[in-house]
Amino acid sequence: MKNIKRKEKKKLGFFSYAIMFLVYLFLYLPIIMVIIYSFNTNDSNIVFKGFTLEWYKHLFQGDQLIDYMILTIELAAVSTIISVVLGTLATICMYRYDFKLKKFIDSLLYIPIVIPELVIGIASLAAFTLMGFSMGFATLVFAHVTFCVPFVIITLRARIADFDRSIEEAAMDLGANQWHTLKRVTLPMLVPGIISGAFLSITLSVDDVIISYFVCGAGQITFPIKVYGMVRGKISTDVYALSSLIMFVIIFTYLMYFLVKKVFLKKREA
Repeated sequence: MKNIKRKEKKKLGFFSYAIMFLVYLFLYLPIIMVIIYSFNTNDSNIVFKGFTLEWYKHLFQGDQLIDYMILTIELAAVSTIISVVLGTLATICMYRYDFKLKKFIDSLLYIPIVIPELVIGIASLAAFTLMGFSMGFATLVFAHVTFCVPFVIITLRARIADFDRSIEEAAMDLGANQWHTLKRVTLPMLVPGIISGAFLSITLSVDDVIISYFVCGAGQITFPIKVYGMVRGKISTDVYALSSLIMFVIIFTYLMYFLVKKVFLKKREA
């Protein structure tokens, strides 16, 4: 009986690993193929003839592409800072205080997550047009903050759910006012959640195409919009190189996040 059970466990283990392998292959094979073909000497997505870095060099031969990248980085940085500040304040207020319509306001925060980006883009364009705003960097920032703040709040809520409020009460019993308690106790405890929300906000901002397309205006084209414009025509090796470059930036961002989180946890344990 024991031998039969062991054989059954081995079979289940084999099938589990096989299913996991197929799932990960389905998820990551297209990404791997894009990266491989970005180094192809042949300007084709059919035959791989050899290895070259020519397409990456070609991307940076003109100043215009660098301008797209700089604009995207600036947009991600500004929208992330604003989103983190607003998201942190909103989370603390929702956590600390009870007020009328609290549940209703809380439910409104999830609307930008549920509504499709196409609808948000059209609604943002209509709102800015009615208010007489000209499309540009400011409208891009406002639109990105709109869909980044809810994700920051969700990330911080996961952190604040495990927060021991007795620590705040102990600090106030020892003479600290609300500001010092917030500065010295609450915010340091929320740092891992703030960092997670910031990196998530950066990724969402850099990755966005649809909403940015509606509110970018003339001369404010972001890097993802440029990639989208190139993909609409012939899918050349330039597009693969651009896509790979974006993926490298996102992977680097997540590696930095895990590194910062690890350093913070080590300092906290020490």
